[in-house]
Amino acid sequence: MLRKVVLLAIPGVAPFEFGVVCEAFGIDRTSHGGPVFDFTIATAHPGSVPTSMGYDMVIADGLDVAADADLIAVPAHVIDDDVDPAVIAVIRDAVARGAWVLSVCSGAFTLAKAGVLAGRSATTHWMHADRLAADFPDISVDPDVLFVEDGRIITSAGTAAGIDACLHLIRNELGASAANVVARRMVVPPQRAGGQSQYIANPIPVSQSDSFAAVTEWMLENLDQELTIDELARRALMSPRTFARRFKADLGATPGAWLNRQRLLRSQQLLEESSLGLDTVAAESGFGTASVMRHHFAKTLNTTPAAYRRAFSVRATA
Repeated sequence: MLRKVVLLAIPGVAPFEFGVVCEAFGIDRTSHGGPVFDFTIATAHPGSVPTSMGYDMVIADGLDVAADADLIAVPAHVIDDDVDPAVIAVIRDAVARGAWVLSVCSGAFTLAKAGVLAGRSATTHWMHADRLAADFPDISVDPDVLFVEDGRIITSAGTAAGIDACLHLIRNELGASAANVVARRMVVPPQRAGGQSQYIANPIPVSQSDSFAAVTEWMLENLDQELTIDELARRALMSPRTFARRFKADLGATPGAWLNRQRLLRSQQLLEESSLGLDTVAAESGFGTASVMRHHFAKTLNTTPAAYRRAFSVRATA
């Protein structure tokens, strides 16, 4: 289980991307029913670490604290700077012993320099994707995604995509309820689509205009009902064809795909937080029957509702 997290402070580190990891893993959210991690910031040479914004941070812990970490996080930093061999060793060791490794934005270059992305898929900020692919041709670089998980290595795109990657990891390890608590405290959606559209599972797109704000809210409140395009279009004051076209353009998914993802998340929450039978969970989340729900769990999560409950219900209430 994900417990100990070590964030690497590398000279030239980007403060925002660094702060994203601090915010996701460094805050005790037990008072809101969320997780708490053993969170430490470490650097190769304890003391003053310069940032990309011209000021220094003072980091007290050395890299020895990373030896048993469940997650090593690598924030963005100046790409052209050399990476300390001790940092390379920490990353390689983490991968070798099966720990998680997560990079934010240009932090993917550090993983590439460590050699742990060779033969894998990865991403980085779209501005740097061509260079990553050119400098490291043994990496399959996808510039159109928010993050990529390949094995136990997660690379994320620019800036705020690091939030998506962190929440994805929390969701995988601790369940949807834990990720939702963290997301609420960060005032971000639990999952989202963006210009670099989501790769891992189907996202929960966030409407970028007021056109669908009311209708998507109504959809979420009525997931257990049969929601037809005609009814949704009527509520949005559009023709069904216009509604379907504009919905996909605005939210990045068809109305049907969007609904299925919301229903899946609702069923995950019910499986984690309640003792309702599978048929009742399926009905309340809008899947209708347990067999239909099982189909969507297998297709999207590669598991069954019963297995998901066994994995996450105790953790969610612990």
